[in-house]
Amino acid sequence: MSGSKNSIFKKIRMALTQSTPIPFPKSEGSDPVVQPQPEEDIVVTFAEEFTKLQGKFAFCLNDEELRRGFEALRAAHDWTKIYVPPGLLPGLVPDGYLTGDIVHCDASITDCEALVARTGTIVLSAKNGGRVASVYAPVHVCVARASQLVYDLGDALKVLQQRYDGRLPSQISFATGPSRTADIEKTLVTGVHGPKEVYLFLVDDLTPTP
Repeated sequence: MSGSKNSIFKKIRMALTQSTPIPFPKSEGSDPVVQPQPEEDIVVTFAEEFTKLQGKFAFCLNDEELRRGFEALRAAHDWTKIYVPPGLLPGLVPDGYLTGDIVHCDASITDCEALVARTGTIVLSAKNGGRVASVYAPVHVCVARASQLVYDLGDALKVLQQRYDGRLPSQISFATGPSRTADIEKTLVTGVHGPKEVYLFLVDDLTPTP
């Protein structure tokens, strides 16, 4: 494994074990609130923010590691009915585990438009299966590429504008961790208005293959 890859893993491990009581210490004063970050740091930022929101994060070196990681996750939870929107992520889920029934599935899998590092947000559109795939299943698994990471929400919107030449998809949503509410006696409850668990597999497509 390359030295740079070891460095990324080390930073992610450190970020996930240390709390950040003040997420935006420079939110006042003359310094800009949103700061651009180096390529490695943006991965760490997303991993930290995503897991703080109860998301489950996994970094994969390549597609083969993605397949092994997903199969291990599927087997650990005994998922036998997995919903994948038509045309997305072919070959990731064996045919015997696929279902077209989103209502009674164990989990759904989608790709995404972008990832916002500063807030740990997954940006989805109708091109990724719409709200059905990411909201109706009890578990949402998202597969993304490192090249899809941007730092702030404004950067994600610019990516969408450029990708679709101003003709945006009919639906765009921003998923920030599992569904949660504190409306009931101010007690935090997950899974009320959407998935109870969200997994994100981030596949490295930026490091050149040796």
